[in-house]
Amino acid sequence: MTTSWNDVRQAAPELADWVEARFAAYKHHVLATLRADGSPRVTGLEVAFLGGEAWLGMMWHSRKALDLRRDPRLAVHANPGPGAELPDGDARFGGRAVEVPTGAARAAYIAEIKPPEPFHLFRVEVREVTRTRIVDGALQLQTWRPGSGVRTVWPHEPDGAPDADQGADEAGRG
Repeated sequence: MTTSWNDVRQAAPELADWVEARFAAYKHHVLATLRADGSPRVTGLEVAFLGGEAWLGMMWHSRKALDLRRDPRLAVHANPGPGAELPDGDARFGGRAVEVPTGAARAAYIAEIKPPEPFHLFRVEVREVTRTRIVDGALQLQTWRPGSGVRTVWPHEPDGAPDADQGADEAGRG
């Protein structure tokens, strides 16, 4: 199943808006890829949400680009910013990278971002979007996956059991 950022936006508009704003707060974020031996590689990069897609531009033949050409699985974590508070929470998404070497979408990316040439451009097929935050002193996870909508979990409920599949208001926290 091919899933664009626009699919996330249509299915979970509030979550998509929040995640985009969280990524827009800082320029550099963290990308996780898989090395040839299967071990993780974590590197910095910039993320652009343009034309209903999540885009990752990378220096020509960078290790992370070569990782994605070999194995397209990835995770992207928003820059947490300074300090330890994370007042707005934490954002990440994961999925598969699809390289876009030519075409109108690449031309639009170049017109908007003006990256140094040559470069690799990847569109993300989104498989998961997660927001983690503290609400009324409790940890809340909101996760979207294709076909399942937004799932809200309170992993540390007083009774020790997660309060799964309930919205913040339904769980009495919103």
